[in-house]
Amino acid sequence: MDSSSPFDSIIFDLDDTLYSSKTGIGQSLKKNIDDFLVEKCGFPVSKASALRVELFKTYGSSLAGLRAIGYDVDADDYHSYVHGRLPYDLIKPDPQLRSILRRINQRKIIFTNSDRIHAMKALDRLGITDCFEQIICFETMNFNLSKATRPEEIPVILKPSMEAMNIAIEAAQVDPYRTLFLDDNVKNIAAGKAVGLQTVLVSSYLYICVFTICF
Repeated sequence: MDSSSPFDSIIFDLDDTLYSSKTGIGQSLKKNIDDFLVEKCGFPVSKASALRVELFKTYGSSLAGLRAIGYDVDADDYHSYVHGRLPYDLIKPDPQLRSILRRINQRKIIFTNSDRIHAMKALDRLGITDCFEQIICFETMNFNLSKATRPEEIPVILKPSMEAMNIAIEAAQVDPYRTLFLDDNVKNIAAGKAVGLQTVLVSSYLYICVFTICF
């Protein structure tokens, strides 16, 4: 570890942070969620997209929203449907990103709202799985979800909630004041700041962000 660095650890978001939002993965995910709302929940096709947007705005994700309003949606089934159908071949290996990550001596941790299977597939496609010490994901934050007797009984925990941020800090065993958090979402960044993390809002210039701060 570089003793001159102000950071002991770096926490990275995954989707739209370590790979571009222009890959088409995000659009495919939206379509899959719309299809889930129609096929599995019985919503009209004409209302699916608007409902997805509303659930995301209000609850942080369609899964969280569906469970909050009483739909007994199993998280594994949901993720298998909406992520299992993604065209992962759209995510290309990124040797430049791998080279940058390999040069960073600090602990490197993934923190994503997605499930572990999706995270592993995306990291594998990028060719950077072995660059990270730990993956903090949906399962990390929602280990108690299966204990709910009613879908609304135990809320889904996701970024940008304070609970999610605190779970991540505890799971990673990091000092937030010596940890850098990179994410593409303004609300997630605000939550990171609130718990003491040093933060960077990532744009398409991820490489520049990492080079400037870490080297």
